[in-house]
Amino acid sequence: MNRAQLLPDSDHLPVIEDLAGLVLGAQPLMDVRAPSEFQEGSWPLATNLPLMNDADRSAIGKRYKDAGQDEAILLGLKLVSGEHKVERIAAWQKFARQHPRGALFCFRGGLRSRISQQWLYAETGITYPRVAGGYKALRRYLLDELTVLPQRYQAYVLSGRTGSGKTKLLQTIQAAIDLEQLAKHRGSAFGAFVTAQPSQIDFENALAIQLLQHLARGNKRLVFEDESRNIGSVHVPDNVFFSLKAAPLILLETSQTERLELTYQEYIPEMLQAFQQQVTDPEQAFKAFSHYLLSSLAKVQKRLGGLRYAKALEQMQLALVQQAKTGNGELHQAWIEFLLNDYYDPMYDYQISQKRARVVFAGNAQAVQEFLASCSIV
Repeated sequence: MNRAQLLPDSDHLPVIEDLAGLVLGAQPLMDVRAPSEFQEGSWPLATNLPLMNDADRSAIGKRYKDAGQDEAILLGLKLVSGEHKVERIAAWQKFARQHPRGALFCFRGGLRSRISQQWLYAETGITYPRVAGGYKALRRYLLDELTVLPQRYQAYVLSGRTGSGKTKLLQTIQAAIDLEQLAKHRGSAFGAFVTAQPSQIDFENALAIQLLQHLARGNKRLVFEDESRNIGSVHVPDNVFFSLKAAPLILLETSQTERLELTYQEYIPEMLQAFQQQVTDPEQAFKAFSHYLLSSLAKVQKRLGGLRYAKALEQMQLALVQQAKTGNGELHQAWIEFLLNDYYDPMYDYQISQKRARVVFAGNAQAVQEFLASCSIV
């Protein structure tokens, strides 16, 4: 059996070549690649409904090397048959009905997507389009766009001391790119989210798509939060990062009292709640929360030095003991205030001294919003 015999009616089924339209349409897509391929990176709105699992893909790949394409196809038909085939088609049918304007793709838009498309049509009558060129074409398109996108918008960078509320302010601005949300990390030693970070590929894909969507809406002035190159385990693509290093800087000024409260809320009640939502057992959730705080502090041990680290650790441990006993986390404010004053602020003062020439505005949250509005940024 050869490819033509396997897919006698596939040529009349729809193919999508407008990759820009997929981006701007924000349509969910069906990724029929193997799970390991999906984990390496995919489309932000993609759902993995594989034609073959990893074991099948490995066995078929070996048969292809040993005996050629026709024998590999025969093995694939044998492995994905009977109940396995029925289950896959049922999953594709459900997705297609839930997302009638979507599409499916494999790696190159070749045999796997054509088989999936043909089986879905033959068994259900649904003519679901496949993406021309598959994931490889999607990825190439987004990478090419990332190299030129910074030339098509004016970036503004929102900076400020730790705990000044930059992220909260950024969330009120429509023409903004929240790099920390895309990276699932706040960029500091205490910045880890409860959920895992995306792969570098997924981060880049999501960033490129958001930039393209903003430009399509006419947002040619975009606000970014001040970030280092690395945000946890992912890094900002070079073209975007270098454009931000040269962009006008806006400083958000917040009182010490408000900074302490904002930081406390973010790292204590909000993080504990996030762990409680992730881990159903309250005791285990608190244990995971405690580990998050202690391991985060350990990341800055060398920079703090022995004495300062020991002081912060003692304050944190006392706060965790009290919180475990009473549910009251107010003692955490002691180590938070200590780190703000003795660690984060001196580091910020040095960094901002290197960027003073780029500062175009400084003020509180309301003043910053008014300045952005004056720049036609909303």
